Amino acid sequence: MKQQVYLGVDLGAESGRVIAGLWDGKTMQLEELHRFANGGVPIADTLRWNTVGLWSEIQQGLTLAGRKFGKGVTSVGVDTWGVDFALLSKSGELLGQPFHYRDARTNGMFQAAFERVPRQEIFAETGLQFMEINSLYQLLALRKNSPEILAAAETFLMMPDFLNYCLSGARVCEFTDATTTQCVNPKKRAWAYGLLEKCGLPTKMFPEIVPPGNRIGSLRKSLAALTGLDRISVVAPATHDTGSAVAGVPTLHTGKRNWAYLSSGTWSLLGVEVEEALITPRVLELNFTNEGGVDGTYRLLKNIVGLWLVQQCRRAFVAKGRNYDYAQLVDLAVAAPPFRSLIDPNDSLFLNPVDMPQAMQEFCRATGQAVPETEGQFIRCALESLALTYAGVLDGLEELTGVKTDVIHIVGGGSRNHLLNQFTASACNRLVVAGPVEATVLGNLLVQARSQGELQSLAEIRSVVTASSELMRFEPADVAAWRDTRGRFAALGRRLG
Repeated sequence: MKQQVYLGVDLGAESGRVIAGLWDGKTMQLEELHRFANGGVPIADTLRWNTVGLWSEIQQGLTLAGRKFGKGVTSVGVDTWGVDFALLSKSGELLGQPFHYRDARTNGMFQAAFERVPRQEIFAETGLQFMEINSLYQLLALRKNSPEILAAAETFLMMPDFLNYCLSGARVCEFTDATTTQCVNPKKRAWAYGLLEKCGLPTKMFPEIVPPGNRIGSLRKSLAALTGLDRISVVAPATHDTGSAVAGVPTLHTGKRNWAYLSSGTWSLLGVEVEEALITPRVLELNFTNEGGVDGTYRLLKNIVGLWLVQQCRRAFVAKGRNYDYAQLVDLAVAAPPFRSLIDPNDSLFLNPVDMPQAMQEFCRATGQAVPETEGQFIRCALESLALTYAGVLDGLEELTGVKTDVIHIVGGGSRNHLLNQFTASACNRLVVAGPVEATVLGNLLVQARSQGELQSLAEIRSVVTASSELMRFEPADVAAWRDTRGRFAALGRRLG
C-alpha cells in the first residue's frame, strides 16, 4: 500500500514534539520533525503555561511537515498532560494565560469543595483520585480569585482541546482528558452537572464530550495556507497523554488483562485496564482514580509523583555548577548504598519545592533516617522510593480487581531508566517489560490511523505497537531485601502522622 503520514503533537511537562508517523500497513515508524522546551512560567506570583509560545512551536512543526510531506499527510492529533484548561469568550478569545497545575492557588481548595459537597459524594459522582491539582479545584480557585473571568467564559477546553480548537475551530472536549477533571460522571460518561452546580460553578461553558478517535474537523484554511498542508483531518486521539500511552502498551493479552501499565515520566501512573469505572468505598479509601480509555475502557490507576523528583534534583545540582546528565546521575545512584534513605514521593513537600534535595533531607530528618548528602544518594533515594511506592499501589490494584498481575509494562520516557526498571521488578516481584519510549505518540498516531479505517480494534493497535518497538525485560532480583524494606517504607507515613 502507499505510505500514509499521520502527525502527532505530543506535549509533556518538560518538552513538546511534532512527530510524523509513517504507516505502511503493518508498522508505524516515527520521525521527529520538531522538538521544543516546555515548562511553567512564573509571572506576577503565579505559574502559567506559555500557551502562545507552545502554539507557535506547533505551527513550526506543522510547517516542517508541510515542506517534507506536503499532500501526503492524512491527519493530525494532539495529546498533552491532564487537568489544566483554557477558557474562551463567546467570540473565541483566550481568557487569561492558562495556569500550571503546580500553581499554589489550589492549596486549601479541598476544604472549600467539601464545605459545599461531601468528599464521598464528589467521589460517587466522579470516581476520581483526590488531588488539589484537579480541574475541579482549579475552577474553585478561579471562582474565588478571578470570578470575572469565570463569568465571561463561554467555553471550557482542556489543554489538548484548546490546541485542537486552534487547529480546527472545534469547541469540544475529548473523553479521556475530560475524565481527569473531577467534573465528569464516569457512569453517565457526561459532565457531572449536579456536582458542578453544587460547587457554584457555571455549567453552560462545558461543551460536548467526544470519544477518542473522533474526527472533529479539518485544518483551518488559514493554517493550511501557512503550513503548506492540505486541509487535513483533525482527529482527537486519546488526548490525555496517559490515555494514548495505555493504548500504546505492547501487550498481546488485551482480553486476559493479567498485566499492569506504568506510564513513567514526570508523573508515574500505575494502573490496570477495566471495562467499567470502579466506584466503591475501598477505591475511595485507597484514593485510586478512574480515567477514561480507548474503546469504552477505563484506567483504574494511581497518580504518583514520578521522575519529577530526579528532574528537580538535577536542576538543583546544575544550579550549583554540577552539570550531570541523567545517565551520569543513574551511574552515581548505582554506586550509592542501598536503602539508606527513603521518602514518600506523594508527600506535599515534593509537589513544587524551591530546592528538591533540601526537601528530601527535610523528610528524612523528620522520619529519623540517614540524610542523603551526595548526588548518588539523592537519586538512589528517589528511585528506590518510587519502586517501593509502585509495589504498594500494585497491591491495591490486585485487591480492588481480584486479578493477579503477571507483568508490568513500563512505557514512556522513564522506560529508558534501566535502574528504576530493575528496582520496580524487584520491589514488585514481577516481570517488567520496558518500552516503547514513544508509547504515547504511537497510541496517538495509531488511534488516528484507526479513525481512517486502517485498524479495527485496540488489540490491533497494540499488535502494531509490539511489531514497531524494541522491548527490554527485567526479572526480579534481591526480592527478600526489597520485601524487608517494604515494611520500613510503609511506616514512614505513619511516623509523619
